[in-house]
Formats: sequence, C-alpha cells, structure tokens
Amino acid sequence: MRIQELGFEIRKKRLALGLTQAQLADAAGVSRTTLNQLERGVFPDLGVRKVLSLFDQLGLTLAVRPAQKTQRDFIQMACTTASVSYRTTLTEDELIRALLTGKVPTRRQAHLRTLLDEAPAALLNGLVTEVSRWSTPGRIETNLDRIAEQVGATRRPPFD
Repeated sequence: MRIQELGFEIRKKRLALGLTQAQLADAAGVSRTTLNQLERGVFPDLGVRKVLSLFDQLGLTLAVRPAQKTQRDFIQMACTTASVSYRTTLTEDELIRALLTGKVPTRRQAHLRTLLDEAPAALLNGLVTEVSRWSTPGRIETNLDRIAEQVGATRRPPFD
C-alpha cells in the first residue's frame, strides 16, 4: 500500500464522518498541514504511530496481509520506461507526486518527456487510471497535460 492510498482512505472516511481537517488533526495529535499533505498524497513519509492515531480517530484499522500482485503496476512500469536512457532513476514517489501536483521534480524533466513521448498509450492510460484512484476525477489528466507542457512533450492526454 502506498502512502497516497492511505491518505485517500483517511480523507474519504473523514468526510463521511463530517469532520474537518482541523478537528481530525487535533484529535489525532498531528498538525492540520500534515493531514492536508497526507490527504493530497504529497506527504513524503508518515510514522506508523501517527497513522494509527488517525485511524483510531476514524474507526479504521490497519491490517497486515500478504501482498497480492495480480494486476500490473503501471507506476513501476512508467518509472522504468522513463529512466531507461538515463543514469539516474525517476522514483515512484517522484512520479506520483508529479501527477498529483502537476509539478515536475527537479532534474526529472527529461525523464518525464521520455515517458510521455515514448511510452505506449496503454501504459500511460493505465498510469492515469492507477493514480486517479487517489485523486478527484480529471485531476491527474489535467496535471499530466500541465507536465507535458512544462517538459516540452509532444503527446498530451488523452492518449490514443
């Protein structure tokens, strides 16, 4: 489970309970800024105690179970595709953060241009679908279009 998925589930449950970010953050002992970044999927890392405190306030539990990789991991495939010609690697966290924010990570313009211009449409569409699970409808496509413009890519969503 990626931290973005945790943040999405926390947001979904918070809204279902009618809580504000400030109310939940205060009750769980975290800052509202931390909760906001976690819900938006851009918080770099969060300790398990804070996650458990948030889950406790929301009536959620965190379960450990064996990983099941039955479907393709488009995020991982996209990072591999973007990095094949470069000495440094575009990480999964960098790619997810870029898609959620529309901001190109430092020194990753070429990686993202390569991904957008050279990856098969099925990979790009799968990537958008996978990351869109943690965002509002249309946000990832909008951000990807913004990224394509920033890096000078010739292909833009939707990918055919």
